[in-house]
Amino acid sequence: MTASDAAKTDQDRTTHRKPEPTPGPLSGDPALIGVPTFVVGSIALGMTLVGFVPPEAVGAPVAIILAATGVGQLVAALWAAAIGQSAVASIFGTFSGFWLSYGLLVLGLTHGWFGIPDGSATAVQALFLTSWAITVALLALATLRLPAAYTVLFALIAAALVLVLVATVQDSAQLKAVGGCAVFTFAALGCYLFLHVMSEATGGRGLPLGKPVLSS
Repeated sequence: MTASDAAKTDQDRTTHRKPEPTPGPLSGDPALIGVPTFVVGSIALGMTLVGFVPPEAVGAPVAIILAATGVGQLVAALWAAAIGQSAVASIFGTFSGFWLSYGLLVLGLTHGWFGIPDGSATAVQALFLTSWAITVALLALATLRLPAAYTVLFALIAAALVLVLVATVQDSAQLKAVGGCAVFTFAALGCYLFLHVMSEATGGRGLPLGKPVLSS
């Protein structure tokens, strides 16, 4: 091989080499915003369900849920969509809808925005909880090829929604408190996931997340 051939070979290798990722506004991990804002809303909701505030103060977590969690999930969804992470965008976008609609439901019922009679409030809450329990259960099924921690997270959220649904229909403070404990459980798993993504973002190794239920 002549020197010119070697030079040409090196040039070809350089031309076909995969470019290094360039840091910028459309890089990084959207979960760094999506997960902690999810956790803070979950904690506020769980504290409300277990009776940390009086039953009539049902709007106590709404400020956190709307201004932090709902907005944070939306920002994470837009970020994920911008960098082509469609599955991540779907998850954060769906939960943005959940948290924002929850805050709107509470405000609407307490201020009479929707023209719903007082006697129908329980049925409206049951409609909300049933719709979202089914949707989150669908997310759990859709994530069976992801690490098990994500599937467990969505399964716990669906279970918590079902518990709160039964508690709402039966007007049971005890069952509602059990639902609140379920919320704390998935909030704790959310904390674990945040430590995982933050460890990776700061140059460390991620935490174990378990094998997927379904292999690719």
